[in-house]
Amino acid sequence: MNAIAEAPTIDFYTYPLVGGNDWRYAFATAKVRALETQLLSRAVLLDLANAPDFAAALDLLSSTEYALPSGTKDFGQVEQMLLQKRSDVRGLFVSLMLDEPLIQLLKEKDDFANLRLALRRQLTDKPIGVDYSDNGSIPADEFQQIFEQEDYAPLPEYMQEAIEEAVLAYYENKNVRDIDFALDASQARYKISMAHELQSEFLESLFRIQVDILNIKTMLRLKFTESELRDVFVEGGYLEIERLRHGLDVGYEAVAALFFATPYYETVDSGVSYLSANKSFLKLEANFDKYLAGFLSQTKQITAGPQPVIAYLLTKEGEIRIVRLILTGKKNNLETRLILDRIGE
Repeated sequence: MNAIAEAPTIDFYTYPLVGGNDWRYAFATAKVRALETQLLSRAVLLDLANAPDFAAALDLLSSTEYALPSGTKDFGQVEQMLLQKRSDVRGLFVSLMLDEPLIQLLKEKDDFANLRLALRRQLTDKPIGVDYSDNGSIPADEFQQIFEQEDYAPLPEYMQEAIEEAVLAYYENKNVRDIDFALDASQARYKISMAHELQSEFLESLFRIQVDILNIKTMLRLKFTESELRDVFVEGGYLEIERLRHGLDVGYEAVAALFFATPYYETVDSGVSYLSANKSFLKLEANFDKYLAGFLSQTKQITAGPQPVIAYLLTKEGEIRIVRLILTGKKNNLETRLILDRIGE
């Protein structure tokens, strides 16, 4: 809680600081620097998005690490290949990371995704299910058993607290979305407090940016749906909550101006213009992907440290998501213009 209470004001122009060197990670940094040269170029992604159909898109990937057997038409094979790529990069990350707390911290995304799924099912009296991620700190089969028995003692304290807060939030209004809002707040609080405890300037910056992005998206989605909700923003980002609440009360034409003195102005400006004209969040999603990628690229100034390793993991996972997004669009005959809008072109 203290880490969030001490959240800094915005004292940077475009991106916050990423910390200094840690020479224990000299080999790991050199390894990911070499792997970065194999990331798909912007030109390749644009060619993929402009491919006339699904088969042509797969052909374009034949000379990359995403190659599939010639004649592949089953999207299930594509899904399996992409899941394997994601598993491989996470395995590499674990092998390169020297500090166990950093490994555990970056597993929290899957922990909270599992919590979100389990609580939604449990509180709405649906079967607990078996489709939980095995990439979190709790194995999927153990996680399923814990929720079936409703015995949360084996879970880490931060997960137990998140469950309690989400359950209380749900029963206050019997609204499933309140589960998400409560878990978002718990997740942000845990991540930022851990980054603070680990004295990682990079992770604190990353997590606060992620809170800001989440809050801006929440503000615009509430605005778009004309929701009356006001107290669902997450503490811990660089942006003041009052600025976000004010955004709910002004017209779309005035939203961007609220962020003029922040690093998010251009991101919000074009995203809101697109939302207003097309009733779509595609451009906003693309803009925030680009902003986050820009922040991660700042780790290139680090000669040795965990920052480049973490940045490579997140960048590679982002690339895998974009490849999946494009191939899904091609498989479903989505307009090329919409795919290009989503990938930021």
